[in-house]
Amino acid sequence: MTENKPDEVLKKIDNMSSADYYFDSYSHFGIHEEMLKDEVRTMAYRRAIVNNKNLFKGKVVLDVGCGTGILCMFAAQAGAKMVIGVDNSEMLPMAQKIITANNFDKTITLIKGKMEEVVLPVDKVDIIISEWMGYFMLYEGMLDTVLYARDKYLAPGGVILPDKCSLYITAIEDLDYKEEKINFWNNVYGFDMSCIREVALKEPLVDVVQPNMIVTNDCCILNVDIMTITKDQLKFKSDFKLKALRDDLIHAFVVYFDIEFSKGDKPVYFSTGPKAKYTHWKQSIMYFEDHIKIQQNEIITGTLDCAPFDKNHRDLMIKLSFDFKGQQMSNSAQLEYHMR
Repeated sequence: MTENKPDEVLKKIDNMSSADYYFDSYSHFGIHEEMLKDEVRTMAYRRAIVNNKNLFKGKVVLDVGCGTGILCMFAAQAGAKMVIGVDNSEMLPMAQKIITANNFDKTITLIKGKMEEVVLPVDKVDIIISEWMGYFMLYEGMLDTVLYARDKYLAPGGVILPDKCSLYITAIEDLDYKEEKINFWNNVYGFDMSCIREVALKEPLVDVVQPNMIVTNDCCILNVDIMTITKDQLKFKSDFKLKALRDDLIHAFVVYFDIEFSKGDKPVYFSTGPKAKYTHWKQSIMYFEDHIKIQQNEIITGTLDCAPFDKNHRDLMIKLSFDFKGQQMSNSAQLEYHMR
């Protein structure tokens, strides 16, 4: 029997990724049910498409990652003359049945395969629609595919929906949940399982942050114009500065994103932030060792560096450093997180 040293086990866990099950995960009904029941998400797309019929009437539309075909049908409802949906999951045959059941066969064409490999029935499209956002906005790397479709298929003067997005960071007090999710591993029924705690600290937790947990203002760390951004620019490094809104402790940093459909006569916007209505993206929480004891108006400065993980571009490697010098304490750290 081969004995694995603890460090080797941790390394093996750290190298695990979603590479082998990304497309398969979207073959299951549950994930589509969760997305469709997310009314903030689905109704924002519906308003951006159906309420802007002048944008879609008579146009050729491409839906990148069409899933159940819901966005394709919105586009057809808005008057598009042709809608092409591309998806590489096993959901596509079911999507075809949905398209047929709703009498959109003549308008909507579905193609199974990777966007980078399929051949479309047209040379150019007028509009690209896609629900590409993952946790931390960029997790899953699907925006790369949208940019590929833009560069290859979008006609001059064409439109992408959504077309703008922003990523924000803030800081929270969360001692109770940190005890439950992180420090739990220090003593599990009397046993030391703190080696798992090390891994748990390195993975952002996707969960709901209550507004009363927020201790600082927020800071924008990335603005994206999907019409012009390049794939290389999605690897970013940004400085941030957070000011305390009250005296409190800080146990984690939180990242969320906002989405904007700015094209058409009726622009649409939604946020995935803690103060906004719930979405299935929730927020991404990054805990760190110890805590920061901060007083109102004191400042935390830091830098967040984000890039696709080397072994699987759908994962994210996040490096976060912060520095704090307050009246009651000082704290600084260089942290690394792997979102998978």
